Amino acid sequence: MSKEPQKLISNNKKAYFDYFIEDTYEAGICLHGTEVKSLRMGKCSIKESFIRIEKGEVYVYNMHISPYEKGNIFNKDPLRPKKLMLHRHEINKLTGQLATKGYTLVPLEVYFKGSLVKVKVGLARGKKLYDKRQDIAKKDQRREAEKDFKVKNLY
Repeated sequence: MSKEPQKLISNNKKAYFDYFIEDTYEAGICLHGTEVKSLRMGKCSIKESFIRIEKGEVYVYNMHISPYEKGNIFNKDPLRPKKLMLHRHEINKLTGQLATKGYTLVPLEVYFKGSLVKVKVGLARGKKLYDKRQDIAKKDQRREAEKDFKVKNLY
């Protein structure tokens, strides 16, 4: 069983800063032809996007896919809601967790898996301000340690 190559299109660093990611799922996404061509050129943003479950179907909102410049009349609205494809048991599990525990769904990455476009969906719980401060402090400590290590190795 060979691993298919994955080409990252877009990732959501802000989601890791704003949320604790409890669980991740891989979902397919329903797109039109010009949107796929635009994604092949890397024109996608998921910074402000979010995911909702409506009537047993999963949709991603505010995912911006820039219009394909040679697509003219075939281009779709860049911010239209896009359907995500998950298995029924995964949707049922997510619906239960979202209803009881105060979680939310956020897109973490958009990537090609072979020739298919996939979205990595994270089941997330919001961070408080002090959690974010702790993350910033840890990042600063790591940066300082790397700087000290680099200075010691120069001499």
